Amino acid sequence: MISFRGALQLSFITLSLAQPHGTSTLQWGPCNKTEVPSDVPVDCSVLMVPLDYTEPDSDEKLQLDLVRIPAPVKPSKGSILFDFGGPGGTGRDEIGIKTLADELLALTGRQFDLIAFDPRGTHGSKIPIQCFDNEYDAWSFYLDVIPANSSDVELGKQWAHASMLANACLKTHNKTGSLISSAFVARDMMQIVDALGEDGMLRYWGFSYGTTLGATTAAMFPYRIGRMVLDGVQNPHEYYHAQADFEEFTDADAEFSAMFTSCVEARENCALAKGSNKTAAELEQAVWDLLDAVKYNPIPLRSFILDYTSVKSLLVQGLYDSSSWPGITSILNAIMTEQYDVVNNAFEALMPTTSIDIFKQSQQPQVLASIHCSDNMVRSKTFDDFVPAIQRLYNTSRIIGDGLIFLYSACAQWKIEPKERYTGDFNVKTKNPVLFIGNTFDGLTSLVSAKNVSSTFEGSALLTVDGYGHASLAAPSACTIRTTSAYWANGTLPSEGKVCDSAPLYSGITWEDIIQEVYGNTTAPAKRQAHRVPKFGGPLAPSFIPRYLGNGTSQMRHVDIVIIDSLSPIQSISLLVIFGIS
Repeated sequence: MISFRGALQLSFITLSLAQPHGTSTLQWGPCNKTEVPSDVPVDCSVLMVPLDYTEPDSDEKLQLDLVRIPAPVKPSKGSILFDFGGPGGTGRDEIGIKTLADELLALTGRQFDLIAFDPRGTHGSKIPIQCFDNEYDAWSFYLDVIPANSSDVELGKQWAHASMLANACLKTHNKTGSLISSAFVARDMMQIVDALGEDGMLRYWGFSYGTTLGATTAAMFPYRIGRMVLDGVQNPHEYYHAQADFEEFTDADAEFSAMFTSCVEARENCALAKGSNKTAAELEQAVWDLLDAVKYNPIPLRSFILDYTSVKSLLVQGLYDSSSWPGITSILNAIMTEQYDVVNNAFEALMPTTSIDIFKQSQQPQVLASIHCSDNMVRSKTFDDFVPAIQRLYNTSRIIGDGLIFLYSACAQWKIEPKERYTGDFNVKTKNPVLFIGNTFDGLTSLVSAKNVSSTFEGSALLTVDGYGHASLAAPSACTIRTTSAYWANGTLPSEGKVCDSAPLYSGITWEDIIQEVYGNTTAPAKRQAHRVPKFGGPLAPSFIPRYLGNGTSQMRHVDIVIIDSLSPIQSISLLVIFGIS
């Protein structure tokens, strides 16, 4: 493993500075609709980059596939690169979803081209991670990634299964597994910047893990940062140097409790509280009691079993997007009142109508582990050495503390060392200041992380969005649009301590409403599509309910039930992919 903080980095600096700007080497054209299923006009291109940046004399190349949404307002002021999280999240199949595209265009002032790609190791890249060579092993692995509290013996099993994953990935990806680090992806992004032939400066918006990728890129190339928004901030210090990402979940339990306090405050819009005089504390305790009950006495329904895994998955979905709370509390109310046909229909509506590709399904958690664990520098020799990390996660959050034990167990035992890992600090002075964004209650990347990381980036600013959910896209806000648009247009930073209000909880106000408020009805409304839900935004392992429901991104049947329309397609994941990617 080689660090480029020394002489080699100087050579890359020299090469980068030598690149002429103003002439693009990219050829844009029609996209392959099978690979890029976009709802909005997009074009695509390819770029060949070094496969291994530690071997400058090698002629081995890696093809990066790019997708671009052209700026509606011409002429374009340049390009913005996006990373929607993970690690392991894709970009080409996400950015073209109409609701997401409309939101990103609005938040960037509609004056920039938006570009996404599938980073190294992801299923859309040319070096995808797939550690299993047969369906049985892949399926077994996938079904074993469940909450650590799902049974009294699950902790030890997860440590053992994580060891098997580490060995399997070493066996199948001894070479390519060392080429997918965040440092290499940062270099890939700078190759894209050079190929664009604009001004040689990176414009970038990263969500969740995308903030760690952005912070890494800024630390490696501070002189090449034009504009950068880090939104839903992960603490990169912990990502690289701790046994687990403890700080991420600081606000998880408080956000979870808010699901019930806001439900009581808006009883008429919340099925769980409507028609009763129960307090928020009583509603929340009833849900905790339900979890305990189904842990030992699962409820059989027509198509699946209602157990700890499926209920916990439903609850954690709420941490991603507060617009899903009306739907989640509707299902909870149906469970509490034993309307099991309603519950069954809600989940059946999200079931795939086509067969599941288990290799693709199982790939996401493998990529998550492969990238995060290669980047992370901490190893534990024994399970006993790892136990303190488990206890700290449990102490940090009751709702999600058991959700990532499998991932961190894998990192503790990881065998592949990356060819390059970023080993520096994050005390960074970028050429142009970075804008950080954090929600007041984000259960997956806490506001304290945004404050901590911003404090180490000289000249940066922090915008706080007074809202609930993961990253700013979970909290529709006209103030956020105006603030970020000004930043992209001319570098204007929000004043110190600036807080943006967001749409009231259980109000039904969406980004579509907010965008029309800011821009007027200048574009066709963004309609919700139940069959295409972006998965970005979360730092978590795969779905806790795949054994029952399968692939949440497949076509879904429509049923007459409130939950479907209440799920926001702008944020992290569907009910089906509860523990998705960061």
